[in-house]
Amino acid sequence: MAHNSEEEKKEDYLFKIVLIGDSAVGKSNLLARFARDEFYPNSKSTIGVEFQTQKININGKEVKAQIWDTAGQERFRAVTSAYYRGAVGALLVYDISRRLTFDNIGRWLNELQTHSDMNVVIILVGNKSDLKDAREVTTAEGKALAEAKGLFFIETSALDSSNVTSAFQTVVREIYNILSRKVIQSQELQKKDSGRLANGKSVVLQVDDGNQETVAETKKGGCCSS
Repeated sequence: MAHNSEEEKKEDYLFKIVLIGDSAVGKSNLLARFARDEFYPNSKSTIGVEFQTQKININGKEVKAQIWDTAGQERFRAVTSAYYRGAVGALLVYDISRRLTFDNIGRWLNELQTHSDMNVVIILVGNKSDLKDAREVTTAEGKALAEAKGLFFIETSALDSSNVTSAFQTVVREIYNILSRKVIQSQELQKKDSGRLANGKSVVLQVDDGNQETVAETKKGGCCSS
């Protein structure tokens, strides 16, 4: 009985999510705020790669997000590129007070798509929205880029917590929704295949060099009679 209880407590899903963007855009503080509700005003650049895990409940299912903080500095890019593999979600972060970090979004997006699944869910994050007087990138510019690239978009502040949780939850929820749709489609295909067998129709088992190998037709009521 104890074993069953422990099994029930395990997460239903595990999603790998990466944080990417230039150095000092606030990736580590976004993660610290989301995972531990902490903020480090004098935090140093991340060395290499580290990750945190956070559990999120979606539609009664427990989702465990494994969030990787990839170092933004150029000298670490070769090290962190391997960590893109297997990622199903990404937060692509820039600093609204530093236009260069926004201009580099295209390069980061290309790198992400090169090393990860093309179906990865991506949200463009304009961080440090609290720096209103120092803003160099408008909200409209961020939205326009996100729309052009087919990304989600949000502006956040790790300092005052604005939209931090929403940014991560948007990615996790969309990944969950995509997965759920795939499961439903798979179940529907299985039902159709079962129906074809029941109705005496052929079902393709394998396609090899253009030749379709099929099962023999089955008849209703079974293959044999007494």
